[in-house]
Amino acid sequence: LKMFSLGSWLPALPGLAWGWALLDALLQGFLGACAVSVLCSLLKVYLYIQCLNDPDRQAEKEAIRTQRRVLDPLHVVVLTGVLALVGSRVAALVVLEFSLRAVSTILSLGKGTHSSQLYLLCQYSLGCGVSCSLSFLLEGAPHGTCNLALAAGLAGLLAAYARRLARHVCTLYELHSRARYCGVCILLLAAGHGIPRLLRNALAITFAVADVAAVVLINRDFLSTAEAVRFWMPLTICYTLLVIYMQEEPRQSTGGRPVYQTVLVRMGGLFILLLTVGRWTDVLHVLISLLGELWCLLCAGIMLEACRRQ
Repeated sequence: LKMFSLGSWLPALPGLAWGWALLDALLQGFLGACAVSVLCSLLKVYLYIQCLNDPDRQAEKEAIRTQRRVLDPLHVVVLTGVLALVGSRVAALVVLEFSLRAVSTILSLGKGTHSSQLYLLCQYSLGCGVSCSLSFLLEGAPHGTCNLALAAGLAGLLAAYARRLARHVCTLYELHSRARYCGVCILLLAAGHGIPRLLRNALAITFAVADVAAVVLINRDFLSTAEAVRFWMPLTICYTLLVIYMQEEPRQSTGGRPVYQTVLVRMGGLFILLLTVGRWTDVLHVLISLLGELWCLLCAGIMLEACRRQ
């Protein structure tokens, strides 16, 4: 039976096993991409309604409404591939870095930072968090691939319905909210302001589980406490400096460019750190993560601009 296995016919790649492990990686990546798709669709609904109710933001409303429909499915496909390629070790580091950054940002909300932008900035980290959590929760499970397949089916349906909701709102909400004969639009008219709170609670639970999974996934590679300390000490210093930089950068710059600069600085710091204390496959995964972060920001460019002006 071994000669008929997929892994015996395909070449081995570092950090990516063929066969069932490859299928698991793709399913985990798809689940993470679906979570990002749901997040973006709900934020699109919320921002569209906010712009519709503000006469000074009609240009932003039209930009959100005319966003290409093919971009959402393409976003899921690209993000699935990126998350499947990124190893669990680098994905765990991305999750921990964003959690620290999110706590710092939330503590500074009183200084003028708006939380809606943070939801868009967490897209790639959310995908990594879902992937890490699934790797941790299903590790050693006898039917892990079947569980992932069922979860992927449900996640795909949820993402599809969220995209349909966003299209419906961008096309018909203005008419239906006035006529008051569409149940979905009436519900959004009454409770649409609660979408950020819903997302905040869901993301808090997701990242709480992902943080635990990330710490466990990283620590399992160390054979001794001294080896773990040699890794965590420079990592803590690096993340602390990054948080300080990201708190100061928005005060010195305006516009959307600092968002991309911050991504380059964060991934550059992680790249240099892993050059000294990581493996060469980790360095490759950091470069892939950089592409994933930039792709998420490019796809959400219109909504990021709306959040910045808000």
